[in-house]
Amino acid sequence: MGGGRVRRSQGDREMAIRLVVTITAVPGKGSQLAEAYKGRCAQVMKEPGCEQFEIFQSAVNPDRLTLLERWADQAALDAHAKLNSTRPPLLPELRVGNGEREDYEYRRTR
Repeated sequence: MGGGRVRRSQGDREMAIRLVVTITAVPGKGSQLAEAYKGRCAQVMKEPGCEQFEIFQSAVNPDRLTLLERWADQAALDAHAKLNSTRPPLLPELRVGNGEREDYEYRRTR
């Protein structure tokens, strides 16, 4: 999932970045795609600055998945993007399109 670099800071410190990626599976393949993501999630969670990388499957539409990512800062996300560009796509034959990504600044509310 690509995207432009946006500096996010609060005072002098970088803010955590939340990514929400919505993925649509080929009809009837949502569970298979979600299962395939388990290994990728475990792999990415070992990367420096990765605080969350989890896949969720909709209870209403099992062919709709949501990937939640949380990165400590922009540098960690940039390093992940560079590393991710060297990995093969995860079962593109099970996906419809590339998915839709939204970036959020993480602001603690509790």
